[in-house]
Amino acid sequence: MTDSKTTPLYHTSADAFHCDFLKKMCIGHLGNDLLNASDMHSTERGFGMTYLWTQNKTWVLSRLAIELEDIPQEHEHFFIETWVESAMKFFTKRNWAICSEDGKKTYGYAKSIWAMIDTNTREPQDILAVNEGKIKDYLYPEKECPIKDVSRVKTPEMTEYTDFRVLYGDLDVNGHLNSMRYIDHVLNTFSPEFFLSNQLHRIEIAYVAEGHWGDTVRIYYTEGENNRFYFRLVRQQNDEDTELARVLIDFQKI
Repeated sequence: MTDSKTTPLYHTSADAFHCDFLKKMCIGHLGNDLLNASDMHSTERGFGMTYLWTQNKTWVLSRLAIELEDIPQEHEHFFIETWVESAMKFFTKRNWAICSEDGKKTYGYAKSIWAMIDTNTREPQDILAVNEGKIKDYLYPEKECPIKDVSRVKTPEMTEYTDFRVLYGDLDVNGHLNSMRYIDHVLNTFSPEFFLSNQLHRIEIAYVAEGHWGDTVRIYYTEGENNRFYFRLVRQQNDEDTELARVLIDFQKI
């Protein structure tokens, strides 16, 4: 059995086509690398997506926070370390560290909360009952992840908005609006000029409901104090609004 205290390093890189016009890795692509590391980590330990699909179950991301002191540059190679902090009946906490290839630099950390659902009924499933509770063998609560916890994300009242339609390129393997595409669409509300003098420091997302192909999604937004921005993603359908996610972003001046 793999040592429960082993947190392997998953190698990746900031490929040119995953970078923006500033030659920095796009946050959505960085987020996908975090999720890929999680999938490899859980699959190697018997509670990953490959196994869950045979049981008509899947993981769904409930909350996510990514906090960065720096962003990998074009062609830079780096490592992602991931571990499971805790697991309860219906939710589990997973963390990440993002570090340079030589180990001398830490770009940042991330925290998340996940749920497990039945792919047919969409009902929550008992995480501790899957594969004889395999996840319990790999909990690492004492390993530090030195950023504040992910929250439910509270947003003020907002009236300004833009919108987009969920299309093929937005969908994930479950057929839903990809978790990281929320980030892409939210960051698309800023101009290129804004990113010349502002770098993302922390992004926090609370996922509420699933988006589907063909949905029209309205992004409400407003600016708070100290370079903080709030967003709500709402599905517009049959004159009814369904909240899909709430997002909070803190930027740093550069």
